[in-house]
Formats: sequence, structure tokens, C-alpha cells
Amino acid sequence: MGAGRTDTGVHAKQMVAHFDIDTKIDVKDIVYKLNVLLPKDIHINTIKEVLPEIHARFDALSRTYIYRISRTKDAFNYLNAHTYTLPLDIDLMNQAAQMLFKHTDFQCFSKVKTDVKTYNCTIMGAQWELDKNTLIFKIKADRFLRNMVRAIVGTMIEVGAKKRTLEEFHEIIASKNRSNAGTSAPAQGLYLINIEYPKSIYVH
Repeated sequence: MGAGRTDTGVHAKQMVAHFDIDTKIDVKDIVYKLNVLLPKDIHINTIKEVLPEIHARFDALSRTYIYRISRTKDAFNYLNAHTYTLPLDIDLMNQAAQMLFKHTDFQCFSKVKTDVKTYNCTIMGAQWELDKNTLIFKIKADRFLRNMVRAIVGTMIEVGAKKRTLEEFHEIIASKNRSNAGTSAPAQGLYLINIEYPKSIYVH
């Protein structure tokens, strides 16, 4: 049972899954054998024993994503970042990022017709940074809605390009209407990088 799912084309530097088994296993041996069987674009890092009631999805405390925007055309990087070479005001984009902390309902950034009971999420971190020619957005929350990060990034790009104002960004969130937000940023720039759990879940 996986900790969640990502859109096609999204990368995961860390993903967690749990499974139930009644017999003892040799962890190193199982990890080796799984990696032999798995395709080249996925590998198992480690297996740890947790309490029997623990669920990979529902017991997660937070998830962290980054979104990478290449500011120059790079023939070797187009599958791993969104290429956007037009001018962007990073300061405006960071101001928009700070506005996320003032809200909890992010229905405007959710894929429509998704099966959720609530659109509420608690944002724990959100910031843009420029690393050489790559603009990186890092966001952490207790949960994310389907397509949420890509929709946020796509809308913030419009803010940075000065196609939308900060006030309009606030109004988009308040509207709870996906059609008011920007186009979702392409999947290849998005990475799930961390899923956090309580330390108490592990069997020592």
C-alpha cells in the first residue's frame, strides 16, 4: 500500500509503501532481490519493520515536494525540469508563496471531480530559490490535493510573469474555483522528495 500517487511524469526521490507479512524475512536479501526484478527507473532503498497498525498513507505527518524550472534551454534536462526562459519576478512569486500560509482551503488548486472529503491542507513551508539557472519551489504540507502543486506553480508563474497580481492570486484561492487558477505546470518539473512519519512507528 503506497503512501500516495503522483501524476504521470512526476518524479519521486522518496516514496514509502507498507506491506503485511506473517513470516520473518532477511531484509538485505529481499531488498537485493526486489531491485533485481524492478525496472531501471525504480529501486528499493530499505525495508524497516513498523507497528502492525501503521498505514503508509494515513500515518504520514507531512509531504515535501520541489518543482524545478530551468531558466535556459537544456537538451539534457528537459525530462527533469520545466523549461521557462521568459522573465520572472522571483520576489513576487515568493510573496505569493507566503500568501499560501493564510489559507487552508485549496479547492481552487485541486483537480475537479476528485473524491475527497475536504480540500483543507496545512502549508508548513513554501519558498522559491534560484540555484544557478534553475528556479526551485519547495513546498511542505500535511497533505496535498490531486494536481495541487502543479496548479500552484502554474498560477505563480503567471504572477512572476506579471500576468496576474498578488491580489488576484488571493482572490483565486478565495474563489475555491479551479477554473480561476492558472494552467498546471508540466509534470516533469515536479519531485516528491520527502514523506515524514512519527519516529514511534518503528519496531526497535
